[in-house]
Amino acid sequence: MTTSTDKSYFDLHITGLGYLNRIREVKPKKGDAFLACDIAALNGPNDNVSYVRFDTRVSGSEAQHLVSRCVQAVEAERKVMIGFRLGDLWTDIFTYTKGKNAGKPGVSLKARLLFISWIKVDGKLVYKAEPKPTEADDRQDGEERTPEVPATTEAPAARQAPAPQATQPAAEAADEAAAYAPALAVAESF
Repeated sequence: MTTSTDKSYFDLHITGLGYLNRIREVKPKKGDAFLACDIAALNGPNDNVSYVRFDTRVSGSEAQHLVSRCVQAVEAERKVMIGFRLGDLWTDIFTYTKGKNAGKPGVSLKARLLFISWIKVDGKLVYKAEPKPTEADDRQDGEERTPEVPATTEAPAARQAPAPQATQPAAEAADEAAAYAPALAVAESF
């Protein structure tokens, strides 16, 4: 008889897209400092959008790296939109101390930012996460998948697929590459 100390959890995730704001390092009185940010998530019909604000703690090294790379763009008040997944949603009740709502209670939605699927800065895609292979990709119905095209073939030359032909003259391809150069520079510096 073996006993297991592993715990199992029920996950509740929120996925969406929204604008990244207020990236900061939080230093609590107790515990370690952590990276935090606000997300103004889009909600409702696209012709009458409303925003739901999440105050998030950035979790995971990949998400922390991506949010850290967005600090300059957010501080420069550029529009940084992300596709995201949040977890561990909870509410924090507080009392306003300033402004027209001073003395009134307020509610903040808090969560952990777990994953960023893509980032756009001023409407240009600067990051897209690579899809992760799943077990279903590795095998199908318990069998190993065979590749669609074998690595070596013994088929007669007439039955082999022709080599792909360039459809664009070299000068046009060079012009197109030059047109994408500014976008690539933005991607590296966001």
